Amino acid sequence: MKLVTVVIKPFKLEEVREALSNIGITGLTVTEVKGFGRQKGHAELYRGAEYNVNFLPKVKIDLAISDDQLDEVISTVSKAAHTGKIGDGKIFVTSLDHVVRIRTGETDESAL
Repeated sequence: MKLVTVVIKPFKLEEVREALSNIGITGLTVTEVKGFGRQKGHAELYRGAEYNVNFLPKVKIDLAISDDQLDEVISTVSKAAHTGKIGDGKIFVTSLDHVVRIRTGETDESAL
């Protein structure tokens, strides 16, 4: 089992969700986050004063999947989130040792 964490631009969320749904991924968790990377923020104007915005808004998606779904999920997310511009995001993959569905007590693969 794998935990896939995806950090993308907020306007790509619905496109990524639809693409994952099309390949049978039904459960995911979405968190609004802010990030600082190669984009290095930008300057904005507010009431005539310029100020720097260092942390840019991003969306973090977490999904637990079985090992055999990994390549398809990475490919699907990469295609759906791609704009070709800096700040498209990243995909992190970590191993899951144990999963428990609280309602039923199911564990591991059956809990996904």
